[in-house]
Amino acid sequence: MKLTPIVPFEPVIADLPPAGEQWIAQIKWDGVRVLSYYDGSSTELINRRQNYRTKQYPEIAAAESYCKAGSAILDGEVIALSEGKPSFHEVMRRDSLRKESAIASTVRQIPILYMVFDILYCNGVWTLDLPFLERRSLLEEMLRPHPHVQAVPSYNDPAALLAAARAQGLEGIVCKDVNSVYSPGGKDKRWLKCKIISDLNAVAGGVTFRDGTVNAVLLGLYGDDGRLHYIGHAGTGKMTVKDWRELTALSHRLAAQDMPFASLPQRVKGAFWIRPELVFKIHFLEWTDSGTLRHPSIQARLDLSPSECRLPKR
Repeated sequence: MKLTPIVPFEPVIADLPPAGEQWIAQIKWDGVRVLSYYDGSSTELINRRQNYRTKQYPEIAAAESYCKAGSAILDGEVIALSEGKPSFHEVMRRDSLRKESAIASTVRQIPILYMVFDILYCNGVWTLDLPFLERRSLLEEMLRPHPHVQAVPSYNDPAALLAAARAQGLEGIVCKDVNSVYSPGGKDKRWLKCKIISDLNAVAGGVTFRDGTVNAVLLGLYGDDGRLHYIGHAGTGKMTVKDWRELTALSHRLAAQDMPFASLPQRVKGAFWIRPELVFKIHFLEWTDSGTLRHPSIQARLDLSPSECRLPKR
């Protein structure tokens, strides 16, 4: 591939949506960030961690079928729906596959959509320094109709979109300054995300069992002191019976004699310590005063480095 992968631009968290004519808002999709690189002869799909995902999503592995440009880099989210809503658990079932036979069969079971919100390169020219409004117009001009690709709609009233997203039980919205340029690897207030559902990625440092099968995960985040701090346990969410069985087998392979947490967790009775190598995406209601999560639920197991799971600055 001739095009060099870039690290995507990221929004920062905001408690309230911004006001003013310079802001537009888009739905925040609960999916996998994927950039599509088309050099005129072939397409590669690469996620935010610079991992290739072309094989996992064959429906969008030929950019010429959904983009008119002779070469292009598109930025967006791959999502899968469950009961009409984006489901991170479902899209991760696709994203985690490696065998081509498994991918081929799952394509029919779990269809995906590529929700595209930016174009960073077009017909041999970088568009990073164009204002977002101009990039959005160019994107709409370049996209072809495709059953698995859509341009993300933009709205002029962030507060109204946030209210609509909350009513539909969606994850939140992203607000963008219409004059903002795209800074690869950047993260600043030109893009803001307002989240309805709080989430984070946490490391498993232990599990508990019921009738020989894991029924809950003890979770932690790393602090500036380099130690793993307990933040709560989760036994509900999107995990299937098969997922729990696989986690049970993994836990036995990762068995550890010593507790990996910096201090003894509140839930220690029956705890089985494991090496802190497994990462999970967790939804939760809020942080408690004691520094643990209220009503955490497991959404999916992630292929992430545990070192990336850090305590938030408070």
